[in-house]
Amino acid sequence: MHKGFVRHSNWARSTELALFSSVPRLAIAYQIPLVWWGENSALQLGELSVMGAGGADGNNLRNMNTLGGGDVSWLLDASVGQSQILQYMYPSVSEMQKAKIRICFLGYFWRDWSSVDNANFSALRGLEIRRQPPWEIGDLYGVSSLDEDWVSLNQMIKYLKFGFGRVTDFVNEEIRNGRLSREDAIRLAQLYDGKCSEDCIESFSNYIGISVRDFWERVDAAVNVELFEKISVGVYRPKFLVG
Repeated sequence: MHKGFVRHSNWARSTELALFSSVPRLAIAYQIPLVWWGENSALQLGELSVMGAGGADGNNLRNMNTLGGGDVSWLLDASVGQSQILQYMYPSVSEMQKAKIRICFLGYFWRDWSSVDNANFSALRGLEIRRQPPWEIGDLYGVSSLDEDWVSLNQMIKYLKFGFGRVTDFVNEEIRNGRLSREDAIRLAQLYDGKCSEDCIESFSNYIGISVRDFWERVDAAVNVELFEKISVGVYRPKFLVG
């Protein structure tokens, strides 16, 4: 996590490499030809590089931003060899073709598949959601990435890199589902996109062994200056208007 944050300003890069790569690795190892994946990030998050032959085709997952083709060379050093990180290495195209692995997105076939619908289904059956307000976590509903504490921090950095964060992801999906007007979506994105509490930043910094000042200096180097004006380290003003 420390290496991913320092090198890519993305602490989750290694965990997501393992998340996405280990599944097809296991499918090849155990000769399982069909893999059901959850959401199509091209449809839910606008990551068009993932789009395959159709909305259900997941065999282009290797092209998603985090995987970036599956390169893991940045993880290697004197104490970590390639044989130790096999589950972090996404299979090659030839490996996938030889094993005849097919990845399908389950959400494509599910009429009410969305972030909010899935959250409602789960919360009604006992899932505990986040209780912090959206101006602290940059999440309108408190239902995303509940298995870890620092998703809001990563979404804040995504916002400073690309000009949109988790709130934009949510409202775009809600517009397409007919539950939110474009005008209300713009207002919500302006209010809450890219927000992250100081407590979250301090907690993360303590966990990977850096100071909050070091954290902001690393983030500052990744801020997209075409989209944001740097007021000071840790303070940035968007140059764009949402919508």
